[in-house]
This record gives sequence, C-alpha cells and structure tokens, in this order.
Amino acid sequence: MALESSIIPIPSEIVIPPAAFLAARGDLNMAGVILAGTLGSYLGAVIGYWLCLFIGRPFIRRFGKYFLVPEEKLERAEIWLARYETGGVFFARLLPVIRHLISYPAGLVRMNFWKFSLATIAGSALWCSVLAYLGEKAYHAEPDLIANVDGWTNFVKSQSHWIVLFAAALAVLYLLVLRLTAKPSPAR
Repeated sequence: MALESSIIPIPSEIVIPPAAFLAARGDLNMAGVILAGTLGSYLGAVIGYWLCLFIGRPFIRRFGKYFLVPEEKLERAEIWLARYETGGVFFARLLPVIRHLISYPAGLVRMNFWKFSLATIAGSALWCSVLAYLGEKAYHAEPDLIANVDGWTNFVKSQSHWIVLFAAALAVLYLLVLRLTAKPSPAR
C-alpha cells in the first residue's frame, strides 16, 4: 500500500480485497488489514508530500515537462488545492489514479502537513474499508475464489461499479457542502 500511494502504480484493488478475503476466512485480522492498508497508504503519501516539498516549484518548472507535469498542470493543481484543500485531498484518496498522485501537488503548494495527514489518513481508511468489505463479500459469495485469479478479477470488476458510485456520491456531497458554505460573491 505504501507503493500504491507513491508514483509506482500498484492498485490497492489487488492488495486489500485478497487480504480481506483471507481475513474473512480466518487467516488474518480484518481490522489489521484495514489498519495496515491505511498506514501503508499514509507512508507512501507522506514520502511523496515531503519529496515535492523539498524539490519545490523551481525544479518542477524546469524539469516537470520530462515527468508529464508541465507548468500549466502545476498551476491547475495549485488552484485546485487552494480551493478544496483538505476536503480535496480526502476525496482524491477515494478516486482511482488521482489517489496515488495527490500527495505531490500538496507538497508542492506547501499544504499544511497536519491537514494533509488528517485528510490522507481518513480517506485512506475509508478506501481500505470499502475494499475490505469487497474482499469479505467475495469470501462469502465464493469461498474458493482466492485460488482462481480469473474468477477473482471478474468478481472485482463486477463489483467495482459500486465503489465508483460510492466515491462519486461522496464527491457530490462534498461539492454540495462547498456550494452551501461558500461566501457570496460581491455584486457588480
């Protein structure tokens, strides 16, 4: 999970559900699976945050294009984090692809580390819990599934729409809260 939260794209969907499957079978502890996943995600995220905090904007401005991060993307990330900050990091931890990249712009814009940590831990814990539920559900549906890689892949794919819908519903709720709590714009 630490690698999943770094630039190395190891999907958490292939780590947590099988571990939760084993926990449901009695080989592991479900709370331990969720805790280990959350701590691993946090560790990877913190490494990315501090790395970008130290290398800073000048480095990205000069060399970012070689890492598919041109200055325009950096500016968009800064604007996005300025607007959504803590909540944005939380929800990013629930979204595929963005989940493992959000730490970098947070470090670059020097987001408050404690807010970053809180949002990362909360989002990661929720994500790991959802994936653990999926693994437990797989065990109860087909106890021999762990030995069948193709069957496991098909099961995860068939259930992934629920995960996407869950993350989308949370994002919509967050945007609604932002809209309802936004300061009114000055009249012209």
